[in-house]
Amino acid sequence: MLNVFELANRIKELEMPPTVIMEVCGTHTMAIAENGIRSVLPPEIKLVSGPGCPVCVTPACEIDAYLKLSEDPDNVIATYGDMIRVPGSTRGDNLALRRARGANVEVVYSPADAVEIAKDNPEKNVIFLGVGFETSAPGTAAASKTAREEGISNFSVYTMLKTCEPVLRTLCEQKDFEVKGFLCPGHVATIIGAKGFEFLSKDYGIPGVVSGFEGEDILLSIYLLLRQIKDGNAQIINEYTRGVTYEGNVEAQKIMREEFDTYDAIWRGLGKIEKSGLRLKEGNAPVIPLPEKDTPTGCRCGDVICGRLSPKECPMFGKVCTPEDPVGPCMVSSEGACSASYKYDYT
Repeated sequence: MLNVFELANRIKELEMPPTVIMEVCGTHTMAIAENGIRSVLPPEIKLVSGPGCPVCVTPACEIDAYLKLSEDPDNVIATYGDMIRVPGSTRGDNLALRRARGANVEVVYSPADAVEIAKDNPEKNVIFLGVGFETSAPGTAAASKTAREEGISNFSVYTMLKTCEPVLRTLCEQKDFEVKGFLCPGHVATIIGAKGFEFLSKDYGIPGVVSGFEGEDILLSIYLLLRQIKDGNAQIINEYTRGVTYEGNVEAQKIMREEFDTYDAIWRGLGKIEKSGLRLKEGNAPVIPLPEKDTPTGCRCGDVICGRLSPKECPMFGKVCTPEDPVGPCMVSSEGACSASYKYDYT
């Protein structure tokens, strides 16, 4: 692989006109900031964040709903670490606050941990917050299957899982969408394969590169993407070959099909998107109803994750909304665009 300086020079030699590239994955957003990628790109190349941070796309209405569940002393809410600090429609109200006031909230590293909590606490209803994309969906599916096969009846999943293709199609079909190429999420691609993003080039004529997460990976992916744009080509290139195959993880795909149905999920900033969510099939585990519409908060995270607004263009950024007292999820999440911008001071 070429080194960073060689890649930066090759990008400059392309002499591109103003070009917008979207990194879909929140991990890419943070890696771009950490590695100072923007500082070595020509000013004509603009990188914008996409709807690939699981915490950031979770709407306030769903947060309000699981906060309500935490009020029942018979419930134990099991969740990943970032989720305990995300506020709902009321600023400052989150699972961390509820836990400090006595609610049963457990931070877990995997859905399997939540199943173990249910085993150890048969008198409680253990509710796992199933947040994420195709990357975390297989683990949630496996936990559901384990609980069912072992007769663990006090385990349920509040399913907020979402899938990439429907939301990217929604963005591509917006009239004001200016993105010319996508850095496709390497983590999701390990599950769905590089072929899972071919609809971008085939249906919309927009190229994509499945990228790894090192600085060299990202710069090489940007170069491969810009070269396609300059040449008028549109295909999906797999730069992350050490982690991603064309077909993806077929066993993970199988258990997802066995355990999940699709449903029309609500996305922060985008509303309801047809068949964009995954929920457990009836009978696989108790299913908790989801809200039908979002709740306004004044937060502009929805515009940030759709590439319509940079973090610092939000009037709340760094003033009303800070990592210590966040208004929206993009400032909370370790993969959030606002968190990355605040920490690394980029526009």
